[in-house]
Amino acid sequence: MKFTLDKKESYTIVSVLEEKLHTLNAADFKTELKVLNEGGVSNIVIDLGKVVFVDSSGLGTILVGNRLCEATGGSLVVTGLNENVQKLITISQLSGVLNITPTVQEAVDFIMMEELMRELSTEENEDEESVLDESIDEE
Repeated sequence: MKFTLDKKESYTIVSVLEEKLHTLNAADFKTELKVLNEGGVSNIVIDLGKVVFVDSSGLGTILVGNRLCEATGGSLVVTGLNENVQKLITISQLSGVLNITPTVQEAVDFIMMEELMRELSTEENEDEESVLDESIDEE
């Protein structure tokens, strides 16, 4: 399977260079997503701008990537969908499950916003815990 990786500090962009994401190449793509995730990448942008056809195996691979990213506290964003691929995702009722943006830049912005939200949430939880610890100490 042909694709490129553009690794950044907070995310990796995987650009699929094939016209089809299907039974014949989905397993290779799933392996790559697993390797990235096991290597510490929890935020992935999948650019399907060159893909004109996706079958159920291809969709399954994208869903596996989504679960891997979520399980490690990250996000997966799919971008560059053509009309046929978008229809398949809609018919499969996955548009509410997957994060989808029109462009790679919007996908990157989405991930950066998600990272910021997670960071703020962590800080908020730490602040609440320290307030609780202080009130327990005072008793």
